[in-house]
Amino acid sequence: MVQKQAYGSVLLKADDILEFLSSDDSQHRLSEIARHTGLTPPTASKILNTLLLIGYVQKDPDTKLFSLGPRLLKYANKSLHQLSIKRIAQPFLEDLQKATDETVHLGIHEFGYIKYITKIASKKPVSLYSEIGKSIPLYCSAMGKAVLADLEDDDIAYYIEKNELIGKTKNTIVTPERLFDEVNQARTDGFAFDNGEHDLDVFCIGSSITVGKTNYGAISISLPKYRLSDEVLESLQSNILLYRKKLIKALS
Repeated sequence: MVQKQAYGSVLLKADDILEFLSSDDSQHRLSEIARHTGLTPPTASKILNTLLLIGYVQKDPDTKLFSLGPRLLKYANKSLHQLSIKRIAQPFLEDLQKATDETVHLGIHEFGYIKYITKIASKKPVSLYSEIGKSIPLYCSAMGKAVLADLEDDDIAYYIEKNELIGKTKNTIVTPERLFDEVNQARTDGFAFDNGEHDLDVFCIGSSITVGKTNYGAISISLPKYRLSDEVLESLQSNILLYRKKLIKALS
């Protein structure tokens, strides 16, 4: 079998440098980095300059020594955060799905969007299409509005200033006043709705998972709108509040 050739040898060389810098807590000279990675000093210098530019590496201005940068550490912490919340939430999501028999999601707030990181699909004949890794704007998702409800009004106003409220369907909220109304209602109820605001035929209820000042994301239950009734809605509301409470307790 022919082995596929990796695209972008510079990335592989950059990975060698990052691997070396992460091997201990010391700072290292350019010559030392080049020697341990098998690169020439000019090549190592060019790659390090790029890594400096994007914050993956930092350089002491006095000693000229290199170490891992804060941006790379931020991504590492975010990855650990996602793995942690997924692991802790999984049994609760499984129970929530069994209790409602509908599709459940776990999402995290990322750059003004809710990103799906876990999904347990309904086993009913008609279920919903959604994809792990997909991101939806906060203002038109149940999980997003629930997360906004845990923010201060000034933070919400800043979010609205930086993010245009674009209509995804005829039901999408596109005015700051209506969004604030929904957010305030979510603060009272403990959950928020997406009533065909992102996908016209889909209803979703979401609740934010916040412990103290730390938001761990949100959970949601989604279903085709034709399956929604007063009885079903009451069950969705009680169940999402119940499992939100259990999940917050597990994280506390």
